[in-house]
Amino acid sequence: MDSTQESFLSNFFKLESAAGIILMLAALLALVVANTPLQSYYTILLDTPVEIRVGALEIAKPLLLWINDGLMAIFFFLVGLELKRELVEGELADKKNIILPAVGAIGGMAVPALIYTYFNISDSTAMKGWAIPTATDIAFALGILFLLGSRVPTSIKIFLTSLAIFDDIGAIIIIAIFYTAKISLLSLVIIALCIPVLVLLNRRGVDAKSVYIMVGVVMWVATLKSGVHATLAGVILAMFIPMRSKTRAGGSPLKEMEGDLHTLVAFFVLPVFAFANAGISFDGIGVEEILHSVPLGIALGLFVGKQVGVFGLCWLAIKFKLTNLPKGMSWSSLYGTAALCGVGFTMSLFIGSLAFEETGVNLLFDERLGIVLGSLASGIVGYMVLSISLRSNNQAESSLPEQGTDRPI
Repeated sequence: MDSTQESFLSNFFKLESAAGIILMLAALLALVVANTPLQSYYTILLDTPVEIRVGALEIAKPLLLWINDGLMAIFFFLVGLELKRELVEGELADKKNIILPAVGAIGGMAVPALIYTYFNISDSTAMKGWAIPTATDIAFALGILFLLGSRVPTSIKIFLTSLAIFDDIGAIIIIAIFYTAKISLLSLVIIALCIPVLVLLNRRGVDAKSVYIMVGVVMWVATLKSGVHATLAGVILAMFIPMRSKTRAGGSPLKEMEGDLHTLVAFFVLPVFAFANAGISFDGIGVEEILHSVPLGIALGLFVGKQVGVFGLCWLAIKFKLTNLPKGMSWSSLYGTAALCGVGFTMSLFIGSLAFEETGVNLLFDERLGIVLGSLASGIVGYMVLSISLRSNNQAESSLPEQGTDRPI
């Protein structure tokens, strides 16, 4: 790994770790507000109608849905940019680095979904939320890793980040296929017309970011009206941003946009989303509400399913010699990382909003309770296992003879 790539990764991990801490504070603030006399103002704020009208075109939604459909489209645009960069010249460009996190992501999505299905198979309404425990929140997970300090090897951070990228790809596919409303043919035609324009801009080597953003806004509005979830417009747009500039030596419009957006997403978009969606009122919540099949399926899917799915399939892939355990990782640290994957907070809340809140179904449960409990338990266990594992590894390394300290890591 060259010094430029190493510097980029170092800055990325620092930013994501700090963002995880901010996310925790935003979620905690939402919980406090939702369980104090401020709760009524919190509800009024999120229900505030916001409307944009241009002639016959009208977009009218409560503030909560502007956050979930609008701000999260920016988040998914950034995810798309990161995915393209990683596939072109990052860690995922080397096929050998793809196998382990890809296998872990598959297990980490399949097993939690099966656990949720086991508890809710008899309830067709509850089954709308089967994908909720399949998600991993990379910012939150890296924020917990940050608490462990410099003991965490880069290989663990890269594995966790790569797995989360594949997890996001899975989430994008799930949203596109399973969480779409009534389809508007006219809107789909507009989206289809935007794509050749983006292809032409990319082939001509157009560097002006504003041009891509203008086409992206048109595509976002059309996607919003189409019935396909609007966040997918961000992913589609990202795939056409040029990786390399044809007019500026060494320039990269994609990396420039990624750099411009990273701080905005990390310190504004995701914290605002967390604050808007994590406000659970614990008034009247007892054992019966916690043990309802939906929160229970989500909590166990995140806490048990992620550990079993990620670690189990990674173990099988390594044992069958399809790939190797990354340098700097032990079996115990792999297990601790698998537990951290159960922190599904932001993405789980987002999928939950698509499955239940935005459908207008009046439910007798709060899926957010399962998300918070499962994510909290996963974060605690992951932190404890990694703390013990990394401490043991450091002690073992410090006991090696002096001449062994120069071996490659």
